[in-house]
Amino acid sequence: MTSPNLTQQLPPPSGPYSSAPDRLNRLKANLGIAIRGKAECIDVVTIALVAGGSILIEDVPGVGKTTLAKAVARSIDASFNRIQFTPDLLPADILGSSIYNPVNGSFTFREGPIFGNVLLADEINRASPRTQSALLEAMSEQQATIEGTRYPLPAPFFVIATENPVEFHGTYPLPEAQLDRFLLLLNLGYPDTESEREILYAHMEHQPVDSLQPVLNREEVLELQKAARGVRVEESISRYLLEIVKRTREDSRLKLGASPRGSLMLFRAAQAAALSLGRDYVLPDDVQSLAGYVLPHRLILTSKSKYGGTSRHDIVQEILQQVRVPT
Repeated sequence: MTSPNLTQQLPPPSGPYSSAPDRLNRLKANLGIAIRGKAECIDVVTIALVAGGSILIEDVPGVGKTTLAKAVARSIDASFNRIQFTPDLLPADILGSSIYNPVNGSFTFREGPIFGNVLLADEINRASPRTQSALLEAMSEQQATIEGTRYPLPAPFFVIATENPVEFHGTYPLPEAQLDRFLLLLNLGYPDTESEREILYAHMEHQPVDSLQPVLNREEVLELQKAARGVRVEESISRYLLEIVKRTREDSRLKLGASPRGSLMLFRAAQAAALSLGRDYVLPDDVQSLAGYVLPHRLILTSKSKYGGTSRHDIVQEILQQVRVPT
């Protein structure tokens, strides 16, 4: 049975749905001052922020990963903390610890850098898996359990983690459980020649990110996140999404397909994408446009596929071509 045409059936959006594109376009324009020539990457980062997820940026040094994290924090008037991951970093260096006061014999909890709105986990794959895992609970539940006590994290809470490619010296591959917590994986890549020329002149007198002014506040971000959760997803769209995920679990080239968390992440990303375009309903295009960012890093290739040069991203694109799109 053919699904009804959503654009004919649903009334025009109103309230936060109609105002979302203007707010998010201001945010994108602000980020574009600091990150030149990366409009698509900025779109994806904005969607992740609205979806309430975290981002893993995998790229070589010097392409603007740290600048992007700072720009997001400044643009939404949020607190910003940075953790430089190193081999000797401990979980307590991230979460915080209790400090003993010998005067009165009491302990005072000292918050770690995780207690901020925007957290940059820089070069996360340079720390041991034990230290990397300190972020698992925070990214999933926006809370941290320290010495048996649960502490809620500030809202909104947005993690931008960066990693150098695993073939670089002194890095550890991220555990599958850690990768699955990231909403999406992003590669900034090198800028084109014209954008790089603009970067040269923009940095002549000062760092552009230092001059950024807030265009949204934290309350507006939370409002957008709440509105995104209310975006309607017609049943045929959810079945389409689940069929894509199911195909990853059945593909013989993959040892492990996308998890149910992956399905949920793609669902929320599609809702945020629809909201960013001023819609209060999801279309197949929203699922298709985000699948290549949300799913590949959750997949594990078989040894034969890995050494045969098969790309996880290409597998996802093949699946998108094969699954029938609802109309």
